[in-house]
Amino acid sequence: MSIARHVPNALTCCNLLAGCLGIVGVIEQWPFPSAYFVWLAVFFDFLDGFAARALKTSSAIGKELDSLADMVSFGVLPALTMYYMMKNATDISYLPLLAFSLAVFSAVRLAKFNIDERQIFGFIGLPTPANALLVTGLPLMQVGYFGIEWSIASLVIITIGMSWLMVSPIPLIALKFKHLRWKDNQIRFTLLALSVLLLAILGSPGIVPVIIMYVLLSLVGLWWGADAVTSK
Repeated sequence: MSIARHVPNALTCCNLLAGCLGIVGVIEQWPFPSAYFVWLAVFFDFLDGFAARALKTSSAIGKELDSLADMVSFGVLPALTMYYMMKNATDISYLPLLAFSLAVFSAVRLAKFNIDERQIFGFIGLPTPANALLVTGLPLMQVGYFGIEWSIASLVIITIGMSWLMVSPIPLIALKFKHLRWKDNQIRFTLLALSVLLLAILGSPGIVPVIIMYVLLSLVGLWWGADAVTSK
């Protein structure tokens, strides 16, 4: 039995474990922001796909396991983070429950992605990792350089907007390169360069404007033409 074929699934399980630890951290109010666990999950999510391609061990069970892990790390964890943010921002007991629409629409998004053969070199709707990065990045902007106090109204708007974006018909960029030539990759190279710049200047809270820029640049690419986004 080849050990190599189990490596991608083991990495996917590390993604799942990171999400579970993040959920416990939010509930138990650990001093570590939930964003850190999302970053760790994103890292393992990248590695499992890379390992599957490098080792040529892609499988149907690996695809299903990946979606299940993503549901926890990029669906439930950000939803729970938003729930506690809303809970701290309002005295209306039932309103924070709206946060779990992020988990519901993440599930719909992941299910649609698994059966949509169009999403090879680009995405249709916001990917769940991008949603998780933005939502869990919001608490990081409450301290330090930004010092933003998120009102319940702003959190409700963000929740509804992000839920819709995940299942929207809007084409969005995927950082998948068929080649490294500037032509057909202008948007991707611009996104990478500006993301590095923003994170270097703003630090970890910069992940929120990076995700916003990602959506905006995707819309610019759509305006230029579908090829700018999908590279098909």
